[in-house]
Formats: sequence, structure tokens, C-alpha cells
Amino acid sequence: MALSTKLMLRQGQSLVMTPQLLQAIKLLQFSNVELSAFVEEELERNPLLERADERPDPIVEDVGDSADRWGDDGPDAEPIDALNREADWATDTMASDQRSLEADLGTEVSNSFDAERAASPAEMMSPLEGSGLSATSWNGASGGVDGEPADLEAYIASRMTLQDHLAEQLSLAVASPVDRLIGLTLIDAVDEAGYLGETVEAIAERLGAAVAAVENVLAKIQQFDPAGIAARNLAECLAIQLRERNRLDPAMQALLDNLPLLAKRDFANLRKICAVDEEDFAEMVAEIRRLDPKPGRAYGGGIIQSVVPDVTVRAAPDGSWHIELNPEGLPRVLVNQTYAARVSRLKGSAADKSFVANCLQTANWLTKSLEQRARTILKVSTEIVRQQDAFFAHGVEHLRPLNLKTIADAIGMHESTVSRVTSNKYMACPRGLFELKYFFTASIPARTGGESHSAEAVRFRIKQLIDHEPVANVLSDDAIVVRLKEQNIDIARRTVAKYRESLRIPSSVERRREKLAMHQRPA
Repeated sequence: MALSTKLMLRQGQSLVMTPQLLQAIKLLQFSNVELSAFVEEELERNPLLERADERPDPIVEDVGDSADRWGDDGPDAEPIDALNREADWATDTMASDQRSLEADLGTEVSNSFDAERAASPAEMMSPLEGSGLSATSWNGASGGVDGEPADLEAYIASRMTLQDHLAEQLSLAVASPVDRLIGLTLIDAVDEAGYLGETVEAIAERLGAAVAAVENVLAKIQQFDPAGIAARNLAECLAIQLRERNRLDPAMQALLDNLPLLAKRDFANLRKICAVDEEDFAEMVAEIRRLDPKPGRAYGGGIIQSVVPDVTVRAAPDGSWHIELNPEGLPRVLVNQTYAARVSRLKGSAADKSFVANCLQTANWLTKSLEQRARTILKVSTEIVRQQDAFFAHGVEHLRPLNLKTIADAIGMHESTVSRVTSNKYMACPRGLFELKYFFTASIPARTGGESHSAEAVRFRIKQLIDHEPVANVLSDDAIVVRLKEQNIDIARRTVAKYRESLRIPSSVERRREKLAMHQRPA
């Protein structure tokens, strides 16, 4: 069969991800903080977008004879009669205020306020002239240069970092330039928690200095404020703080050398190692708990961004639930159609007209995408509240197992859309603030059939059983499995152990040691 080329016309359908569709998908998974940042960028980039609370007064088009409104001189002339009336009213008001002020002062205003008097050369000399601040730049007025408002943020002190705090103490404690360079290198290696993140040997090799010299400077830095700074491990951090309190005796040092046993709550072996009685050991443990394991956290870290709920749920008088979007998490932007129409009527190049058309198309699509995002969040949240009605009414024990497919089938959307909507979104209700992902939990079957249980509800029941266990009968994982099976919950022991560890609850052996130690502690 001979091979040949020919032209063929074929018609078909395919899904194309346009930039607008990609933007709409991206907006769905944005949190309210990310969405606000994205909208701010669009407001700076697109001149046709504006905030809803910044819309100017509507421009009234010229209708009728302009001479009837502005007078014989046309629109450039001011309405003389109106201005004269306003000027007369302002003059009378100022005169009345002046007479009232003179009565309070007991003298004329000109004798008390000499702002209009010419200043003498001596008065014009600023006492801050030698410091680099002129009289015009340092005054009590709120205005800035050329009538612009003063930049108050320039005078606000920035938050001191941990490295800055340590560097200031280093400049006072160390005089040698070599030691100061080693100290600055050590300070740069301190992390936000206050620990030295690099070994002394590595720093000495990088600087070409002796290990003993680096150790000497490190010992000086460890005496700085806050106590426990620049430690290489937790035991050293606690030892520095205890040494400053004059509490680092041999028994306490033995306790610090065996911190893993303290974490396991093996108090009996620790008392033997430290060679102290129960009363002294209880005081030592209490002293350890009063220390700060992360001394640098008071200076480290940035600004904490509080969580703003996207949806609020409150009880209605008829027993139902009222779901609404939080307006604080919804940036409201509008398209300035008046400005777009005015610009489009101007004569310009093809590039200018194309730019305006693209800006108008982008602005319209953004407003529609934001509206669609709000409707989708409200629809998904409403279905979540309907599915988890027992949780909002009675608590965590009544949380039902739920997956994305159930919500997607109920509202007629795809699972991926529901997943994007529930990511980084929060719901505020009478029981607290929850992420939307919190309501989607795995299913644990019932022992005798019937409705299955939510994994989050089972985790809550495990915590309740452990919280109410007596000292003489600490529940093991096997015992918890038996208790849960009595409540018609079919669960394995390894699942109980996994849930217990996720709740940061120690094992039954460690809990028994801790409770016995607390029970035997003298009052």
C-alpha cells in the first residue's frame, strides 16, 4: 500500500485550561490572607478596579444649559453668590470663636498667640541643628514636606531581634576584635529557639580559629540575657538557667544527665540516680518545670497572623442554623465602568486600546470569580452544617463520618472543587473555630452493625476514658479496646495506640508512674 499525504478536517471537543479558568481555580484554594494579597496586587496593576468602599461620588453628565448652573462665565467660574455666603458664615464663626477664646484667656488672642509675628534669627536656630535634624524636619505639626502627611512609620521603632539583642551585649562584654568576630559568627548561628545550630568545631574551622578560642567566646555569650541562650542541647540550656539561679548542685546535674528518664516519668530510677528522697526530688522536678526550654522565643518569630473565619454559624430561633459568609474575609472590588467608558472614547493608539480592553476583561473576570468563590464556599459550608447537625447541637461525640464525595454529590460539584474550597478555610460556630477539613473524618464501623462512628469522635472518647481513669486502675490500650467495644465501636489495639499518640498521651506505664508519684507526693 502506497503512502501519501493529504489534508483532513476533523472536529472534536477538548477541555482547555484558559488563564481565566486557572485563576478561578487558584482563587478557590486561597485563604483569606492570600486572597487579600492577590486582590491588592490586582488593584495596583489594573486601573479599572477599585474597592467598594472607595468608590467616588457619581459623575453627573452635563444636562441642559451650563449657564443656568454656573452663571454667565461658564463652568470655569465659581458660583459667586454661594461662595460669598459661605465666606460670610466662616468669618462670623471665626469671630465668635475668637471672642469666646479671649474670654477664657482674659486677654486678646494677639497677646497669647504670635504665630504671625516674624521670628528672630535666634528663634529660627533649632537646638537639633547639630544632630542633623533641621527645624523644618523636626516640629510638632502633623504635616510633612510640601504639605504631604508625615510618615509616622519612619519614627516607629522596629522590633528588636534576638541577634540584635545579643550583638548589643557582645559589644559591651568583648573588647578584642578577633573575639568580637567570633562572637558575631556564633550569634548568627543561634536559631529562633535560642540554640546554637552549628557545632563549635565547624565554626572554628570556617573562621580559621582555635576551638578553645571559640569555646571561650561561647561561654561568655551563654552568660547573656536571656538565660540559657546559645546552648547546644536542652540539658545545657537548663543547666545555664539553673547555674544563674545558683541551683546547679550535683543532684540536679545528675537529673539533667538523665532527661530521657524524666520524659518517660521513671521517677523511681531517677531518685536512685540523684540519691535524694521523694520530697527533694519533687522540688527538683518542679524547679525544672519552671525553666524555659526555648529562651529565644521571646525575640524570634514574625507577626502572628490571627485566623479570620470565612463562615459564621449561629443558632436560629426555630432550632435551625443560620450560615453566612464573614464580610471581613471577602475583599469587595468593583469595576469602574464610568472610567472605562471615558477612556475608551479617547483617541489613542491601538496598544492603548488593547491595554484598556484587557484591563476591562480582567476586572470583569475577577469580580465574577470572587462572586463565584463566595457562592461555592457558602454552598459547601451549608451542606457541611446539614450533614454534621448533631455535632453543632450536641458536641464532638456526635460527629459523623464524612468524606468529600458525599458533599460533592449533594451539591453537584466535583470532589477536587470541594477539596479546594475546604483548604485553609475556617468556620466559626458556638462550639469554637474549626477548619472545614475538621468535619471530614474517617469511618470506624460499629461492632454490632448499624451506623459507623467518626474517627474524631472515637479519639475524643479515648481521651475521656484516659482522663477519668483511677490511679489504681490505669487503662492499657487493650483495656481501652474492651471499653470501646462495650460502646459498640469495633477498633483494633494499634488504632487506639495511634490515636493516643496523636493526642500526645503517654503509655499506660508512664501514666501509672506519674500518677503514683503525684499521689505519693507530700502535701
